[in-house]
Amino acid sequence: MNSDNFGTWLEIDLSILRKNYQIIKEISGSMVMPVVKANAYGHGLEKVAACFVSAGAEWLGVARIEEALLLREAGIKSRILVLGYTSPLRVAHAIKANVTLNAYDFDVVRAYAEQAANLGEKLIIHAKIDTGMGRLGIRADQAEAFVSFINENPSLEMEGMFTHFACADEPGKPYTAQQLDQFNRIVEMVDKKGIRPPILHASNSAGALVYPDARFNMVRAGIALYGLPPSHEVALNEGLQPALAWKTRLISIKTLPAGHGVSYGFKYFTSKEERIGVIAVGYGDGLRRRPGNQVLIRGKKINIIGSVCMDQCMVQLDELPEAQIGDEVIIIGKQNGNEISATDIADDWGTINYEVICGLAARMPRYYLNK
Repeated sequence: MNSDNFGTWLEIDLSILRKNYQIIKEISGSMVMPVVKANAYGHGLEKVAACFVSAGAEWLGVARIEEALLLREAGIKSRILVLGYTSPLRVAHAIKANVTLNAYDFDVVRAYAEQAANLGEKLIIHAKIDTGMGRLGIRADQAEAFVSFINENPSLEMEGMFTHFACADEPGKPYTAQQLDQFNRIVEMVDKKGIRPPILHASNSAGALVYPDARFNMVRAGIALYGLPPSHEVALNEGLQPALAWKTRLISIKTLPAGHGVSYGFKYFTSKEERIGVIAVGYGDGLRRRPGNQVLIRGKKINIIGSVCMDQCMVQLDELPEAQIGDEVIIIGKQNGNEISATDIADDWGTINYEVICGLAARMPRYYLNK
């Protein structure tokens, strides 16, 4: 595959992903579960999962069983944990594919146990404890009864127990320490009952980087593995780098007279004779339809003007007379010493870098480098 074939595309450097994995493994001193949900944060599920497995990952985390089954179809043999909801009607698929499910409340776990019993099989689960986030997970005051139910059910095998931090990316707040204390108390409580799940995990990327006491014997790393900071308050450790670049091309240049409207709705009018370029990327690719977007052309930041279309958008080229049709255009990445990061775009859009990269459309070709 050659990137010269594409109008807009993503470049993902697998060697950077492998290096990021090794750095986080060294930092945590624990097993690292790369989280590859949402198409591996936009990087491409199957290729990226295989990359992390080749780097030594024993576990992968996904959000949905459909993602897990795609990985099995791609030949991925590592352990897989579905972190989100799985219908009890998919228990047979999970057992057949050796996929571990998240058991997070009594109704779900009873339904899982019934399905597994009907099959005459045992379902492997990780029990999720809600230590404060208020999302999935059994409440702390029900945890002892919940874990005991799982432990005593012959159709279930509790291989792990875990929780999720709500504010690990805001280390100035006390909530993570409170959640960690709650989880430790539950671990101690079930241990006194002779229940010792082999795997304990609590930390996401921010937790793994900031809270040594929260690493247990596995961490779930997502955004940091892809070389992006979890927040402005949590800096990346040295060596962690973005693995993804988003590129397109300048596909048309024309000179428009003063007073000429540009793009849908004529949100932009030329104030004088202006040189207007068209680039082959739009909101259908994940570029939001909002004012203020910029790209790099020949290393210079250039404003996108007018409304972003589904498949194209326009740029004002008066400050770049040397620009030519066919020039490579950077939406995310580096060019001639300048850079636009996913975090920069997130700041402009009023969101987080996770949303930017998870919104990268599947229709864009992914071009994998292995430097």
